Amino acid sequence: RKEEDFEEAPLYKVMLLGDDAYDLSHVIERLCAVMEDLDEDAAATIYSAAQGTGKAMCGKYPMEHAEVYKEQLLRSEPMIYADIEDENE
Repeated sequence: RKEEDFEEAPLYKVMLLGDDAYDLSHVIERLCAVMEDLDEDAAATIYSAAQGTGKAMCGKYPMEHAEVYKEQLLRSEPMIYADIEDENE
């Protein structure tokens, strides 16, 4: 029996984009709700980094998950700006 070669799916970075209009507690609450692997401390660190540098990585996920997370953040009320980048960028 020959073992099959499985190629790892490429990962994509979900990026939180900084915005002066954000409310800290709203962003932290939404990040934790959308991405279950984040806790409040991690979300607060991501928020601070995005506000300081313009964007911060929330995590690396397969394309389908990254797209869903981005869309859920963009559909937040008020909107939370997010983007997806290739892991190798």
